[in-house]
Amino acid sequence: MTVGILLVGGFGTRLKPLTNESPKPMLPVAGLPVTEHQILAAKRAGIHTLVLATSYLAEVFTPYFGDGSRWAMKILYAVEKEPLGTGGAIRNAAQLLGGDEPIVVFNGDVLSRHSIADQIAFHTANKADVTLHLIDVEDARAFGCVPTDADGRVTAFLEKMENPVSRSINAGCYVFSPEVIDEIPLGHVVSIERETFPQLVADGRAVFGFKDQSYWLDVGSPAALFKGSRDLVVGEYQVMPGSTIAADAIITGGTSIGSGCSIGAGARIHDCIIGNDVTIGAGAELIHSFIFHGTAVQAGVKKSHHYLSTTADLPISL
Repeated sequence: MTVGILLVGGFGTRLKPLTNESPKPMLPVAGLPVTEHQILAAKRAGIHTLVLATSYLAEVFTPYFGDGSRWAMKILYAVEKEPLGTGGAIRNAAQLLGGDEPIVVFNGDVLSRHSIADQIAFHTANKADVTLHLIDVEDARAFGCVPTDADGRVTAFLEKMENPVSRSINAGCYVFSPEVIDEIPLGHVVSIERETFPQLVADGRAVFGFKDQSYWLDVGSPAALFKGSRDLVVGEYQVMPGSTIAADAIITGGTSIGSGCSIGAGARIHDCIIGNDVTIGAGAELIHSFIFHGTAVQAGVKKSHHYLSTTADLPISL
């Protein structure tokens, strides 16, 4: 059993216009917010208490997740008045956690099926200060890389380079020993990637990489968000409870449909993410489009590569 911190305070700049009305961790993927997928993963790993570290549109999270009882967990909220960076957010959120249990930290824009429980066990077995989930990619030039020695100990944190010395990259899930978090200055803007981790390695601290090649995706762009949703949808489409679909509607391409939706007669929908309480009129055609919660799409409308909401009709690049 352990505790966790979920970093959900980012502005989601790369996901605009999808994040104009929602923080990126609350965007739906296969019918559920990204954050809910992460909470379910945390639950499977035995995490009993989770702090959501929020900032941008912080007020959206509490009505949805409440106290966490729906997932048989305890969910707490740490709201940053001003963005503190990843390290500052972790330090701020950790104030709500007591005890000496390992603290698992999740980046809020990652979908991963790696074994968090095995990562925690690896951390404990190595008496590590920090253990990072690492994955090997074909081309690390876009990420920067994290080389390790034969024992799995991290030897450096390297920025993006033309000829990476390793294919291993930081996958955005960390297990901290609590005393390490206590060393991060409280109330200061700190980056764990650029400041905390490199300094720990330079000081000879026990920083380890846990390698697991299970499914992993950074959903930080519209194209990646759509891919993540398609990856989790089984078959041509997925529909959440409480939605009705006309018998002659054609839905394909890994489309996800939220709860409380109504899909009209003859509608054709391909590779779309449709939020909750959406109405799509008869004969409407939607391709590669994101339909925000509560939106009504009029009968006969034809849209491709668009973001539609009650206030916006904007193109998106996929």
